[in-house]
Amino acid sequence: MDDIKKITPPIFGDKDLGQLADSIAHLVGDAKVHLVQTVNTTIVQTNWNIGRYIVEFEQKGNAKAKYGTGLLTSLAKLLRVKLGKGYSRPNLYNMRRFYLLYPNFQTVSRKLSWSHVCELLAIDDDLERSFYEKECIVENWGVRSLRRQINSALYLRLAASKDKDGIMELAKKGIVVQQPEDIVKQTYTLEFLGIPERKRYSEKDLEQRLIDNLQTFLLELGKGFAFIGRQYPLTINNHHYRIDLVFYHRILKCFVLIDLKKNAVKHQDIGQMNMYMGYFAKEENASDDNPPIGIVLGHTKDELMVEYATYGMDSNLFVSKYELYLPNKEDLRRLVDSILQDE
Repeated sequence: MDDIKKITPPIFGDKDLGQLADSIAHLVGDAKVHLVQTVNTTIVQTNWNIGRYIVEFEQKGNAKAKYGTGLLTSLAKLLRVKLGKGYSRPNLYNMRRFYLLYPNFQTVSRKLSWSHVCELLAIDDDLERSFYEKECIVENWGVRSLRRQINSALYLRLAASKDKDGIMELAKKGIVVQQPEDIVKQTYTLEFLGIPERKRYSEKDLEQRLIDNLQTFLLELGKGFAFIGRQYPLTINNHHYRIDLVFYHRILKCFVLIDLKKNAVKHQDIGQMNMYMGYFAKEENASDDNPPIGIVLGHTKDELMVEYATYGMDSNLFVSKYELYLPNKEDLRRLVDSILQDE
């Protein structure tokens, strides 16, 4: 026993063990993410193949074979016995439609889950579907965010303010941010605030509800916005002012100032925002920041008054309006269709 040497275990400090634990946790976390992605991709590809099987069975060599609902009903009954739930007629219909709309599976992004795909399949218009697909991939929208943007008619609202070439570009590339005009909407939809159209509310109430629903508000504002603060204070010659909401836009590298108005925007509101922008440009901007953007957001606005009130002012000053309810999709769709049909 005396000949046996005692082996002294290595001594690790708390810092070493902490780093080891962090490395293992990071490894396991990456493995879980990879596993989820693999499972999602497998489910999506399997459902695509089911759709392919159904279409090929229908066609039997005839590329223009007609679709029959009876086939899916009968198939759903058989699959319920063999596989259990998950293969109802509506699900099989989506799988079939998935294959028909995306005949080349390689064009389907791995970032899309089957739930994402089902939301996209419900969109009949090819341009509209393409837009939401691109934005979903680039912005990493969850299913809830994708559904909200579709329900709020984001594509139609953006397309309605563009010409035919602009609409085609929007559908092909999604939202491309290169200049201040690209991040400002003519109308913001704030249905998520839950304020009835005729209910009396103050600007403070409006601001508080936006803060309470900040994540959804950021989604409505669009890509690149980071929240800085509310009631941002500034003092000029011993006069004190507060800006309702201040954001920073990481793509344009500039501050975005938002002043809320519960009623119509007045010319004094525009002048005040111009002062706020001047203050930020001189006192708050870092050396590498671009000039600030100002948005006066009111429930209504007089276009002619805005044109006169902004004459000669900074082109980064915008006047927009908000709605407390979802827009009429059919009216927007007719407008967009008319733009696309113009030669």
